[in-house]
Amino acid sequence: MDTRQVIATLPALQLIEKLRARHGPVLFHQSGGCCDGSSPMCFPTDDFIVGDRDVQLGEIGGAPVYISAPQFEYWKHTQLIIDVVPGRGGMFSLENGEGVRFLVRSRLFTDEEFAALQAQGKV
Repeated sequence: MDTRQVIATLPALQLIEKLRARHGPVLFHQSGGCCDGSSPMCFPTDDFIVGDRDVQLGEIGGAPVYISAPQFEYWKHTQLIIDVVPGRGGMFSLENGEGVRFLVRSRLFTDEEFAALQAQGKV
């Protein structure tokens, strides 16, 4: 049973490593909203202030992944899967200009998985 709240595909992990080599430690933030806010954004760790109400979902490729509290309420029943697809990254996200962008896919947790998350105090 995989109850990690966020995971990443191999292409995403490879891009994270490339960005880390260029920019140092990175983190992800999923805020929701329109435009760039609907994509997972990758920032240098020192260039982003995590909000008091942001929820850390976990780590992918050594990069912490945060989500805003209101978005967490919508997504807490799902495992987020960070992937990479062709296109332009968000204006302020580090992958901008790489010809690819990060994308969130998801799957619903099973009842058993969600119960395990509840027992762990994660939802």
